Amino acid sequence: MIEIMRTNDIVLISVVASLLDESGIAHFVADQYMSVIEGSSGFLARRIMVERDAESRARRLLTDAGFGEELRRG
Repeated sequence: MIEIMRTNDIVLISVVASLLDESGIAHFVADQYMSVIEGSSGFLARRIMVERDAESRARRLLTDAGFGEELRRG
């Protein structure tokens, strides 16, 4: 899997995950349970990961949805 987005914004993560789900793009939100370690302060960014073969599709979907500026450069 490769990282396409990194953010502390839990609302953005939720929206992006929903878009990927609706489009049938498998994904994984890494570090989402790190709040146990960080004390829920939100300073550790969560990473949205997709399969390498779905990267271009996921990037196109998220760019079309207006989240292109949030994507990690690949």
